[in-house]
Amino acid sequence: MAVGSNPRQNGDKSLAVNVRLKSIGDADQPTLANYSHVSLAQGLAYVDFGFLEPGLLGAVAQQAQKGETLPKQLEGTRTVRVALPIDAVIRLHQQLQQMIASLQPPKSKLS
Repeated sequence: MAVGSNPRQNGDKSLAVNVRLKSIGDADQPTLANYSHVSLAQGLAYVDFGFLEPGLLGAVAQQAQKGETLPKQLEGTRTVRVALPIDAVIRLHQQLQQMIASLQPPKSKLS
């Protein structure tokens, strides 16, 4: 089960509420995705996660380095599509920024 927090806008205040998500079916199994794409339609952000074979990615990278013609399209597998309202996208962006900031090494102070 995943545990997280979901802030609710209350005027100018943001409240943190613990949320526990229960898995349904195989949803608790992690799915590897090495590709993502976001599109907007009808007020929702559609986030597609997919998997492209690493060998295929390596071959395309080699072709690009050699200046060869690249394929017009790559075939992969969509692992999941998530539709999010814009406010949820904004919160996800904030959470990702916080996570990435926590991964940064501390800056050393020069005397």
